[in-house]
Amino acid sequence: MPNRSMSAAAFDRARKVIPGGVNSPARAFGAVGGLPLFIAHGDGPYLFDLDGNRYLDFIGSWGPMILGHCHPAVMEAAIAAVKNGSSYGAPCQLETELAEIVIEAVPSVEMVRFVSSGTEATMSAIRLARGYTGRDLIVKFAGCYHGHVDSLLVAAGSSALTHGVPNSPGIPKGCTDDTLILQFNDVAGLKSLFQAKGDKIAGVILEPVAGNMGLVIPTSEFRQELRRLTQHHGALLIYDEVMTGFRLAYGGAQELFGDKPDLSTFGKIIGGGYPVGAYGGRADVMKKVMPAGPVFQAGTLSGNPVAMAAGIATLKELKSHPHYRQFEELGARLISGLTQAAKNAGVACQCNRLGSMWTLFFSGTPVVDFESAKKSDTKLFARFFWEMMDRGFYLPCSQFEAAFLSTPMSVDHIDKAIAAAGESLKVISKG
Repeated sequence: MPNRSMSAAAFDRARKVIPGGVNSPARAFGAVGGLPLFIAHGDGPYLFDLDGNRYLDFIGSWGPMILGHCHPAVMEAAIAAVKNGSSYGAPCQLETELAEIVIEAVPSVEMVRFVSSGTEATMSAIRLARGYTGRDLIVKFAGCYHGHVDSLLVAAGSSALTHGVPNSPGIPKGCTDDTLILQFNDVAGLKSLFQAKGDKIAGVILEPVAGNMGLVIPTSEFRQELRRLTQHHGALLIYDEVMTGFRLAYGGAQELFGDKPDLSTFGKIIGGGYPVGAYGGRADVMKKVMPAGPVFQAGTLSGNPVAMAAGIATLKELKSHPHYRQFEELGARLISGLTQAAKNAGVACQCNRLGSMWTLFFSGTPVVDFESAKKSDTKLFARFFWEMMDRGFYLPCSQFEAAFLSTPMSVDHIDKAIAAAGESLKVISKG
């Protein structure tokens, strides 16, 4: 077992001044036991902890580091930007340039507004949907996570699911009275809800590919019926592409599927590793945002020049190289290898993957929604997590989070991960 004494000491120090010793519950290791690692630095596809242990990073800062750590073009752009000042509180041309890139990449987006986090983006999008339609009800899907917005933190995925707190204390009941919950991929439930309340629904928000209950892929029938019903009843369809945007395809999940939502939210990759978020969509809807319209939204660090510069460099790199074809090839190789390794070890697993996103569920039945995801053996996952960690592979510290590939990863990296998984699965199969 690698020495991690310096991480342990750092965690002890952090717990004295930071609640739980971490600044996001997703970073705590509560679901897998043990102590979280403290990272010293990253380089390409690797992370290095305080004790000098190296890990192949399948988290990528929970999605943003699609180009790996310390990509030269992104570093150069960020350094050049910060030399001109870290924040202005006034418009700069970098905001417009990144907006133009997003609009060109995502056909459904005609205008875009930048914020500082994915939570801000989804919060703003649902406020806009309500302001535009004059209606109150918002529909979300169990297991989908849209940030820590009060009205959306019900039946949530991500760390809310991992820690068994789908409804957080501190949220008044009235905040969630206008939030309706459906099961992901439930076409019958969708039809029934719109039949009963369609004229009162302001919008439907979903992760077009769920990543916060583990990776769950939508059926084409579910997506098509959702688009048909929202259009028929005058509700706005909101795709939360904070995780999937510019990852599953350059234009996100909606490009991959050929969908066209009314509003979309973005984050993670569009900031190149810096704090960022955005929401955008149809021009007639976006023109309701102040100062063009009456729906209020503001933020001191929105459109931060350093984040804009890093985002521009990241998206230019993704557009100019065939990374998505590489992701498809490496992802297919990884899942094929993991499936065979689990079979060889006699361990029941489901391997869900789309592009560079994947999850290995310890379950004997297909995972298609929140309820089937919850049937996974989380204790078995925790053992697998530590076996892989001890072999130098950094996975999400929860059964209910998607893992990611990054562009510096090669066939050799994938084959080594498969070999390590085979060894780990054999160990845990023996009890």
